[in-house]
Amino acid sequence: MEISFEDFQKLDMRIGKVLEAEQIPGSKNLIRMIVDFGVEKRQAVAGLLKWYKPQDLIGKKYAFILNIQKKKFMGVESQCMILAAEDDKGNVVALQPEKDIGEGSRIH
Repeated sequence: MEISFEDFQKLDMRIGKVLEAEQIPGSKNLIRMIVDFGVEKRQAVAGLLKWYKPQDLIGKKYAFILNIQKKKFMGVESQCMILAAEDDKGNVVALQPEKDIGEGSRIH
């Protein structure tokens, strides 16, 4: 399915720096993160525990979608979504900028 360029422009994708990350108690795969987007901080929940230790995410920058509908996972609200790629073997990697760029930088 193709989407229009106008629809693509509706996505608010930005670079965020992970300030805090921890496994959600009682979950097998969920990590709760506090992410700095420059002008604001948001909480993200992602099922990345199989591929990342929470402490390894802290201090790193990743790509996020900010204007996705908020959703609760195990009672914890996710206010944005980290972007990740998955190959046909089930390996997952979170997307990072290739060079350092400021928190809150828009992805076009």
